[in-house]
Amino acid sequence: MFEGFFHTLRAHGVPVAMDEWLTLQDALGRGLADSSLSRFHSLARSLLVKSERHFDDYDIAFAEYFGGVEQADDAIADHVWQWLDEHPEALRLTDEQRGQIDHAISRIDLDEMRRRLEERLANQTEAHRGGSRHIGTGGTSPFGHSGWHPGGIRVGGESGHRTAAQVAGERRFRDYRSDATLGVREMGVALRRLRRLTTRIEGPATELSLDDTIDATADHGGQLRLVFRRPRRNEVRVLLLLDVGGSMDEHAELAGRLFSAVNQSGRFRELTVRYFHNCVYDRLYETATMLPGRSEPTTDLLARLSPGHRLVVVGDACMAPSELAMVGGAIDYGQRNDEPGWVWLERLAARFPAAAWLNPVPAGDWHRVHGARTLNAVRTIFPMFELSVDGLEEAVEHLMARS
Repeated sequence: MFEGFFHTLRAHGVPVAMDEWLTLQDALGRGLADSSLSRFHSLARSLLVKSERHFDDYDIAFAEYFGGVEQADDAIADHVWQWLDEHPEALRLTDEQRGQIDHAISRIDLDEMRRRLEERLANQTEAHRGGSRHIGTGGTSPFGHSGWHPGGIRVGGESGHRTAAQVAGERRFRDYRSDATLGVREMGVALRRLRRLTTRIEGPATELSLDDTIDATADHGGQLRLVFRRPRRNEVRVLLLLDVGGSMDEHAELAGRLFSAVNQSGRFRELTVRYFHNCVYDRLYETATMLPGRSEPTTDLLARLSPGHRLVVVGDACMAPSELAMVGGAIDYGQRNDEPGWVWLERLAARFPAAAWLNPVPAGDWHRVHGARTLNAVRTIFPMFELSVDGLEEAVEHLMARS
């Protein structure tokens, strides 16, 4: 059943496994969708989509296969969403008015409705409130939200009349796409993979072992036998270097989220955080304000930390070429660089074989962004990854593979 839907999901990058598909068929056979496309949408998503990063792809595939609004969000410009951000009180109509509207639109088909939506998107130049024709809020227009128009296409807002096409067309999970910039939660999920668990610690066995408990209970004829083990701890040590100031100011919020995620995880055996500006030189700083009194020689840090540390550098790598290649090229903060920044970066890479550079600049801009010359030079020293969901996961996999 719905074999075409299976292939549509695969075509949109949703990794549906055959056993998951068979589970869905079993659920349908048991009547769990209750002959409702809306319920089928939720049921299939819960069984077929293993990660929220694929929710958006799932919604697009669902809308395409079941005749919904095909990728309408991509065709809707940002300014249209801004028009629809306001949430006025929902329009209230009498039963007689609703009946008149129902009768007037009863013969309009979805293809015609889509054509009219595309026409409005191409020609509408301003926000509309309470109208009957344009994309807006309130009113009786078939396009928008918070109004009344059975059979219309809701864009944004909330609905009390859910249909599969409307659910799919919303694409409410666009923030979880793999190429989206990261929030603290998504960063934490990716960082959880940066771990090496061990039970080689002192102390009593205080952690319940579920698998061993099940086995022991089964061995004793179903009588509960609780089995405990020593708690496991992450043995990974991390050195996090954060670029602050200058061109990184526009990425400060994103870098701050990563810092929060790293600290909230609380799973690393050891976490050392230091700051620099544009390039690492002879000193690294304990705070983002880069106070000289709260810094230490970079050579001391390299000597104190073992090569087993994972090094994560966060920065856009965009700077003046002199900062990277020249003695005395550091531009501020009282830095002394009797050696070029390039030399210091090479020392870091040599000391920590498991290293990754996370860049908040989208990867597609690396060759044309202002500062591309130094950015691509740094890429010859460190494996560089975009600071996105996919990029962070790739960086974590690289760091673990280098152990």
